[in-house]
Amino acid sequence: MTRILELFGIPTSSPGQDWRTIVESQQCPFAGGGCFKVRKSEPEISIGTCNVLHGRDSRPIVICPARMLERRQIFVDSLHLLTAHEPGNELHIVPEVSVPGGNVDYFVVSTRGDAIADFVGIEVQTLDTTGTVWPERQRLLRQLGVERSDDAEQSNKAFGMNWKMTAKTILLQMHHKAQTFEHINRKLVLVLQDCLLDYMNREFAFSHLRRTASLGDSVHLHSYKVDVQDDRVVKLALDSRLSTDAEGIARCLGLKAEARLEIEQIHHALRQRISDDTIFAPM
Repeated sequence: MTRILELFGIPTSSPGQDWRTIVESQQCPFAGGGCFKVRKSEPEISIGTCNVLHGRDSRPIVICPARMLERRQIFVDSLHLLTAHEPGNELHIVPEVSVPGGNVDYFVVSTRGDAIADFVGIEVQTLDTTGTVWPERQRLLRQLGVERSDDAEQSNKAFGMNWKMTAKTILLQMHHKAQTFEHINRKLVLVLQDCLLDYMNREFAFSHLRRTASLGDSVHLHSYKVDVQDDRVVKLALDSRLSTDAEGIARCLGLKAEARLEIEQIHHALRQRISDDTIFAPM
């Protein structure tokens, strides 16, 4: 039995699929374009693995951030944090905006005319793997009757889940950015899967986080569970919402936060990126 549950957004157990065409087209239905998960040695080839099974946990584990864009629900679930948004304003989704500490994956922006009324930053974190899923993918393609260009399925190397590094890396990134958002009185959301949040709760200092999210906090954690439907389709659903402030994120790691950016600098960066192409339209 394959451990890859979805390939290019299609359940691998789904009958009647034209897998040869799916693999050759290399399209991601969640990102709305080509799959960006490519082989380092062959960047023209997309891997296409969305979520997998691993270990004793029966829950599908999402390993691609684009998979979290299903129905664009993560943006809908953050709209309430746009406290200055009003009816008549336009909504935009702007990817990859630079702030101190690195890039923020997405901004949900409320605009009126040329003016920015409000915005929320969204970071998306899925689990990284140790090793490569390529041999497992190639074994799956053999089962699906698709020709392969190598014999990687003969490899005995197994992939694992890099829980510790994934959790520590995203908490450090949030630490670098949280105080910036707090300083300008805006919200930053971390979108992650429930199993990763469970790990963080066990391995880091999380007891001080609010288990019922407070609108007044600057940092919010939105946890999503992954359910397998009767038709074998995997569906994301909001499971829990936690919140804290910049100091709270620092306490998770035993660090002191330090980052500053004036709001007009972010407004300027957002205005340069907003266009008709970024208007938010839920799928």
